[in-house]
Amino acid sequence: MKARLKQFGTVAIAAATMALASVAAQAGVINLDLFEWAVNIDSAVADSYFSDPIPAGVDIAGFDTTSGLGTVTVSLSGAGSHHVGLFVDHEIDEPFNTLFNEYGSTNGSASSGQSWEIDEPYIGDIYTNFYASNLDSINSLPSGSPNDVSMALAWDYMLSPLESSLVSFTVSDIAPGSGFYLIQNDPDSLYSLYFTSSLAIRTVPEPATVFLLGVGFAALGFVYRHRSQVSV
Repeated sequence: MKARLKQFGTVAIAAATMALASVAAQAGVINLDLFEWAVNIDSAVADSYFSDPIPAGVDIAGFDTTSGLGTVTVSLSGAGSHHVGLFVDHEIDEPFNTLFNEYGSTNGSASSGQSWEIDEPYIGDIYTNFYASNLDSINSLPSGSPNDVSMALAWDYMLSPLESSLVSFTVSDIAPGSGFYLIQNDPDSLYSLYFTSSLAIRTVPEPATVFLLGVGFAALGFVYRHRSQVSV
C-alpha cells in the first residue's frame, strides 16, 4: 500500500477557524471537499490521491470529483467471483470547524454480498481493509466519538459466462427514501452526506442467439418487401 499523508492544521489555526463556524452556519455556506476517493475492482485499486488513471469500465461522468457529489458506475463482466468497492474521504466545512468534529451513522440493513465501513482514514483500518477487499462493516465513529470521517461500500458477487454487472455508487446531500446507506454528519454545520450503492446483474445474449435474431429480422424484412412488391 502506498504511503499517504493528510495535511492537518495547527491547534491555533483550528481554534481560530472554529470561531467562524457559527457565522458560516448562519449564512448557510457549506464548504464541501472530496479529499480522496478510490475504486477497488477485484483487488486492483485506483486511488485519486496518487493520480491513478480511471480503470476501464468505470464511469465518473456523473461524479463531481471536487465536491464528491454524484454517481460512479462500474461495468464488469467475466465468469467467476468479483469484488467492487468505492472509498470516499469528504471534508465538510473544514475551514470553519476542522475535520475532527464529524461522525458516522447508517440506515437500514446491508444487502447480501454488500459490505461497508466508516472509520478514520489514518489511525483507523478502513484504508487497509479497502485495499485488502475486506471491509469490516463497522462504524468506528459513532456520534459519541467524532473524528475525521471516511466511508466505503463494496459488493462481492458471482457472474456466469453469460452475465455482466453494473455497480452504482452515489453520494448525495439528500437522504434516500429507503434502503441501506451510510451517513457522514457534521453537527456544527448541520450538514450530512448520504452514501448509497446498488448492484444489477444482467444476462448477456449468446452470440448464436444474437445471430439468429438478426437472421429472423432480416427474413421478416424480406417477406415485407416481397409482399409490398406483389401488391403493387
